[in-house]
Amino acid sequence: MKDAGMRIRVEPELREKFVNLCRDNDVPAAQVLRSFMREYVQGNKTQPKSRPQPLAKKSAAHGRLGTTAKRT
Repeated sequence: MKDAGMRIRVEPELREKFVNLCRDNDVPAAQVLRSFMREYVQGNKTQPKSRPQPLAKKSAAHGRLGTTAKRT
């Protein structure tokens, strides 16, 4: 049973691409986000509690995995 909500801010272009991709794959966006959250929590169970591992993302320029950089 789901009884908690979450509100996040995201760039409009990213939201639009994400929602469209979910729609194209016939899967609710909320389901994808919940699945990601479960995987992230499971994958960080063995990490120190003080700082979780950063997410890896594909570099659009190189098509390979890399860590996200913190904006300053």
